[in-house]
Amino acid sequence: MNAPVVTDLSVGQPTLLLAMPQLDDPNFRHAVVLLCQHSEEGAWGVVVNRPTGQKAARAVQMEPPILGVSDLEIWVGGPVDPERGCILLGSDPKDDEAVRLADGLFLSGSAVLLRRLLEGEAPPRTRVFMGYAGWGPGQLEQEMQQSAWLFADADPELIFDTSAAEMWEAAIRRLGADPASLQVSSGVH
Repeated sequence: MNAPVVTDLSVGQPTLLLAMPQLDDPNFRHAVVLLCQHSEEGAWGVVVNRPTGQKAARAVQMEPPILGVSDLEIWVGGPVDPERGCILLGSDPKDDEAVRLADGLFLSGSAVLLRRLLEGEAPPRTRVFMGYAGWGPGQLEQEMQQSAWLFADADPELIFDTSAAEMWEAAIRRLGADPASLQVSSGVH
């Protein structure tokens, strides 16, 4: 359940990346990505608007087996390393492995925390992600030059309180743009 290590947020505060229509990769169509790390070595984040509907307590394999019946579900964090997971929370989980990304955003890859959340009552603003979105050195910068992404503030309300189906459009509208008017150009692959 170890998440990639958060060590350098060169972008300052965590940022949301909003996929532009020309981003032709099906993994990122209308994706809202919480960019957790961006440095010279590359970047990574989690897609925050891809729920699976699958209960995490049933899907996660741990020894000893999970005994809880938590309502938490698995979210697809991205196409990279789909067996690796992380937990995003809207409040401090009081866990040594948790990293505060910003006010109202905490990230952890702790199996101990995961078990605690799945066997007990998880806070309402909790997401369990499998996989993540990753970019090699210079790759995200190249995609940004091709206008594949828009930037938005990482707002916990948008991430946790907006339905996944409406999140991309809501984020675009918060920027003052009409999603239907976004220009589609040649695809970014």
